[in-house]
Amino acid sequence: MPEYLSPGVYVEEFDSGAQPLEGVSTSTAGFIGVAQRGPAEGLPQLVTSFADFQRQYGGYLSENAFGSYRYLAYGVEHFFLNGGSRAYIMRVAPQNAAQAAVELPNGSGQSPLLQITAKNPGSWGNQIRIKLSPASKARTQILEIIGDPASSKKYKVKNCAGFNPGDSVAFMSGGATQYNRVLVSQDDIIELAQPLDGGQDVVDQKLLPEKVLRTAEFTLDVYFGDEAETFSNLSLNVSAANHVEKILSRSNLISVKDNSQGATADNLPPFQAITGLAEDTVKDEKSKFVSELTGGSDGAVSSLSPADFMGEDRGPGKRTGIQAFIDNDEVSVIAVPGITDPNVQLSLVAHCENLRSRFALLDVAVEKTKVADVESHRNIFDSNYAAIYHPWLQVFDPLEKRSVHIPPSGSMAGIYARSDNTRGVHKAPANEVVRGATGLSVQYNKGEQDILNPKGVNLIRYFTGQGIRVWGARTASSNGLWKYVNVRRLFIFLEESIKRGTNWVVFEPNDERLWARVSRTIDAFLTRVWRDGALEGGSPAEAFYVQIGRTTMTQDDIDNGRLICIIGVAPVKPAEFVIFRITQKTREQ
Repeated sequence: MPEYLSPGVYVEEFDSGAQPLEGVSTSTAGFIGVAQRGPAEGLPQLVTSFADFQRQYGGYLSENAFGSYRYLAYGVEHFFLNGGSRAYIMRVAPQNAAQAAVELPNGSGQSPLLQITAKNPGSWGNQIRIKLSPASKARTQILEIIGDPASSKKYKVKNCAGFNPGDSVAFMSGGATQYNRVLVSQDDIIELAQPLDGGQDVVDQKLLPEKVLRTAEFTLDVYFGDEAETFSNLSLNVSAANHVEKILSRSNLISVKDNSQGATADNLPPFQAITGLAEDTVKDEKSKFVSELTGGSDGAVSSLSPADFMGEDRGPGKRTGIQAFIDNDEVSVIAVPGITDPNVQLSLVAHCENLRSRFALLDVAVEKTKVADVESHRNIFDSNYAAIYHPWLQVFDPLEKRSVHIPPSGSMAGIYARSDNTRGVHKAPANEVVRGATGLSVQYNKGEQDILNPKGVNLIRYFTGQGIRVWGARTASSNGLWKYVNVRRLFIFLEESIKRGTNWVVFEPNDERLWARVSRTIDAFLTRVWRDGALEGGSPAEAFYVQIGRTTMTQDDIDNGRLICIIGVAPVKPAEFVIFRITQKTREQ
């Protein structure tokens, strides 16, 4: 309660009505697979276009080198082609994949000051080139020597901004250069590690100085294909904000380890210590120090196993494979394109069932064309958090310059997003055209679908004059209540929206006023969902109910901090079988 200690008029605000409850996104996809580059550990990375994917994870992979593990790039491409807009990617790499690297200085007989490695494993890192050139972030002139000019190390300067303790510096006078190191920099007084040669001659009070004290840093340019990164004024001073490791942590291409421990022999400037070249030898772009990373390897694809895709839970920020998506709460559909190993797919399904916030899209092996073979694969699963699609799609491969077959899961994730955005999550993602597909790996007829459809295998079929269409909308569940994809995904949408939209309830007083507010909040949300056509019934009362109060909670529940709300909804079902009964009409009828 607020305190009222003196007479006056007080105005207070309080909440009494329903809180706005916004629906969560249902069109964000997650993909796991082998890629040319990109992190293979940690958080999945967001891409918003196929060009964005190529920048972060590289392009298409060749069939000769990667075989059946090459389909991630194609799946992501066709996700965006079919209407997707956001996807999170987790790369899988063989255990023996290696990062390209270079040590500087190299071949000089001394221990390397810098170890530069590609950001992540793969032969792509062998194409990285680096260029180093001397640089300086600050310069000033010495106005006065404090103490004995012959031995003093303290100097009054015009401006000490940019000179940090530990920085390498260069004093230039008449074409000669002396290198030193800053010990203290404060109030326009700089103390160096060694006295400057020349005594009183280092002082220059001219308006246009001829003798200058400057910091000594270096600039690092990184090149990979069309990508270029420039990091200016880097230092080996570990305490400085421009220390090379701190700045290079922003690089998308390389990482750097500094072994100099903040100092170099004979107070050499960083550029000379790293490259072995004097700063004055760099006159133009051609004379910059250039080096390449080597030793990067994609590893042996044969060493990949289901465990690599299933991933390891090494703790937050260190998870791999499917396990990495535990840290992500944005994804609503997830796939491992082209990976049909039952162990991987069962792990993916279990992941979705445990989180209860996403839906798995499963492929069947391309060589399984017979109905019996497809049935045997489908019989492995019984889950309403997964759907199986077959056959594979024929598309043009820009890398191989010919038509190839790719798994349908990536295209289906895009079709889910397209259907959600144009109609809503309650609309079954079926009878939709598959964009970018010129054919199918096998043509199934109605008789074959009569066998597979009731078992929960969603076929993609070609229809004359209508193109290639998704012709199924069933989950891989034996429970008739959850046999339709749109019903399960609608409940995921409702549950996640209510869960995220009612966080404000936690720790509120558990009384009638709170119950009324919660009821109004959920009622308003479900009414909007009903108006969008996601629920059956001619009125909200027929479409859903919300119960909260003494009928849903005992005193023991209240005493133990539990607020229990019971919600019932009537989801719409797809018109899977459209039946027109036609008879003859005579004149007498």
